[in-house]
Amino acid sequence: MTLAEKILAAHAGKARVDPGELVNARVDLVLSNDITAPIAIREFRRIGVSRVFDPRKVVMVPDHFTPNKDILSAEQARLVRDFALEQGLVYFEVGRMGIEHVLLPEQGLVLPGDVVIGADSHTCTYGALGAFSTGMGSTDIASAMASGEIWMKVPATIRFVYRGSLPQWVGGKDLILHTIGDIGVDGALYSAMEFSGEAVRNLSMDGRFTMANMAIEAGAKAGLFAVDEATEEYVRDRARRPYQVYQPDRDAGYERVVEYDISRIEPQVACPHSPANTRPVSQVGGIEIDQAVIGSCTNGRLEDLRIAARVLRGRQVHPRVRCIVIPGSQRVYLEALREGLMEVFVGSGAAVSTPTCGPCLGGYMGVLAAGERCVSTTNRNFVGRMGSPQSEVYLSNPAVAAASAVAGRIVSPVEVAG
Repeated sequence: MTLAEKILAAHAGKARVDPGELVNARVDLVLSNDITAPIAIREFRRIGVSRVFDPRKVVMVPDHFTPNKDILSAEQARLVRDFALEQGLVYFEVGRMGIEHVLLPEQGLVLPGDVVIGADSHTCTYGALGAFSTGMGSTDIASAMASGEIWMKVPATIRFVYRGSLPQWVGGKDLILHTIGDIGVDGALYSAMEFSGEAVRNLSMDGRFTMANMAIEAGAKAGLFAVDEATEEYVRDRARRPYQVYQPDRDAGYERVVEYDISRIEPQVACPHSPANTRPVSQVGGIEIDQAVIGSCTNGRLEDLRIAARVLRGRQVHPRVRCIVIPGSQRVYLEALREGLMEVFVGSGAAVSTPTCGPCLGGYMGVLAAGERCVSTTNRNFVGRMGSPQSEVYLSNPAVAAASAVAGRIVSPVEVAG
């Protein structure tokens, strides 16, 4: 079996499962946020049960419109807070929270071998830890909160093999953008993407989280990495409960195998209005920008901020550009502060925010006006994603975003930082 099949079989109480098979699987964690939880809470009430199946396994994180941006978002957040306190759930208030997909792994709430579902499409992030994690609708989340199980179809698995060594300024964001550009936004539709190869083995955990996060942008049900020494090191001091490591079989049946030699790829940029509209940064053409965003559940981790600071140190953001830096969690914020990264950002003319999804979904903290262009380390660049339908979003890694903020146009980090 593949990695996804092994995890699902174990959670369904079966010796094996096959692609297309319908299974009931127990869940290790159920997640929702300030946008999706209110719907799930309402449906949970309609089911008629009084308590969630296990309050230690239900997590609510207000991160999209918090700190509250207006009255409506305040009401949403209060509803989530009241339910979480009533049920005794795992809950993170502003000041202790972070962007959910950065927060949960760093808090040790997701571990290898888990099945995790979340009312957010980027729940697939946790596949970086060798977990099967996927996004579902709020009504599915309500059912899981009540029963501790999900009903789903076992996905087929596509294996992606990345050979070679990462070039300068190239990381996980570039590998996944390159992949989506190759296979398209439906290239892995309802499939599990299993990432492997020497380039992946040499990739940091932060880079793996970035890749798994954007599996959904290829239409995938999940994106998974096999557990290795880097994974074990990451969870060693975070895990507060036992976990089970699964590995794909050598003779696993894959729908297909896709291989890439990444030794010569450049930093990638996804141009409007699709994550699949990807090209090397040298072919983008120096497009002038109005805003640069460095953060999100895709690239708001400490390594991402270090890379951005490396480019921005000793330089100034272009006077025409707004540069917004958003740490992915309070812990990331604090570590960046201790390392002096915040001084670099503020000194360069960037604005630093408390952890929030904010501009990624056009919520606040960086909404675009008509005709404006933004280069962003977020995960989607659909029409109107970050504000006006007449605005444009270009996706990139943190180095490209920082370099472009300095240059005032989309450029390679080599042009700014060498």
